[in-house]
Amino acid sequence: MSRLAGKVAIVTGAASGIGRASAERFAAEGAAVVVSDVADGEAVAAGIRARGGRATFVRCDVAEEPQVAALVAAAVREFGKLDVMFNNAGVGLAVPFEQLDPAAWDRVQRINLRGVYLGCRHALPHLRATRGTILNTASQSGLEGQAMNEAYCAAKAGVVMLTRALAREVAPAGVRVNAICPGGVDTPLLRGYVQAFRGSPDAVESVAAGIPLRRMATPDEIANVALFLVSDEASFVTGVALPVDGGATA
Repeated sequence: MSRLAGKVAIVTGAASGIGRASAERFAAEGAAVVVSDVADGEAVAAGIRARGGRATFVRCDVAEEPQVAALVAAAVREFGKLDVMFNNAGVGLAVPFEQLDPAAWDRVQRINLRGVYLGCRHALPHLRATRGTILNTASQSGLEGQAMNEAYCAAKAGVVMLTRALAREVAPAGVRVNAICPGGVDTPLLRGYVQAFRGSPDAVESVAAGIPLRRMATPDEIANVALFLVSDEASFVTGVALPVDGGATA
């Protein structure tokens, strides 16, 4: 399989979950991958190399511009160019609005929206050179209002509109910009979060029951869609915010 043969990709938030699954899938399809996260992602990069792929780990807080600039520079220095920027890193927060303090609001916006902006900003000059592609992780929460999730919804809706606006601006340069909007994805992190928030051991199952397909997605299912959007198979797709949510926003 070689849908990304010869390509160089950065994946942020790649130490676990959707980011890890996507980094591993991109590598399996021939890409050299820069695994990036605030957490330690060296094991992900090492696993890719052990399977014969090319990967390196660069620690990065996407809300900090010098770190994002250094991340992009490291990718180009290590692999010679940049073809794919997958701005995937993010954080969640669900609290009643009257308990949502300004510091918490700012943190969610800095990581989930500013981080995407910075990734696009620093990757774009290199992507113009390769006629590359940007993929941003938005969310089902960026497409619909959700009680007690105002900060996250606002940030992810911002990602959707940033994606659409930037796609129009850079399309003449041959650069594509898309967003992926996952719904519930079955990860240990999400399970722990939902159970703690809802206070019930069967909380995740109740969430899954509300999805038309009656189950959560796996990280690999999201990675499959990410792969399509960054590959040449999606060469005429730009400005899209694609729901991958089992029909939840249908």
